[in-house]
Amino acid sequence: MWTASRVVTLIGRKFHISYSVSGATRLMHRLGFSPQVPARRVAERDEQAVSAWREATWAEVKGPGRPAGATSASRTKRASPDGRPGDGPGAGAASRRS
Repeated sequence: MWTASRVVTLIGRKFHISYSVSGATRLMHRLGFSPQVPARRVAERDEQAVSAWREATWAEVKGPGRPAGATSASRTKRASPDGRPGDGPGAGAASRRS
């Protein structure tokens, strides 16, 4: 399976040019490539070992993450009351010109 960051690194090393991650993703799609996932699980898979790893190691590696319902900072930024037309400095000047 390819990831865009691996493709960016490979392109940079092989061809000495740089792509952004989104640029490499678009390039790979234009060339007909897409991320692949295995079609089935291997027969030797040990479900108990996988669940133990998820509970112990993955929880430690993953970290707390973002709380449920949280949005990005740019979407939660509140508008300043000074930024509204007619309320800020010089608001009276516009009405005087009329």
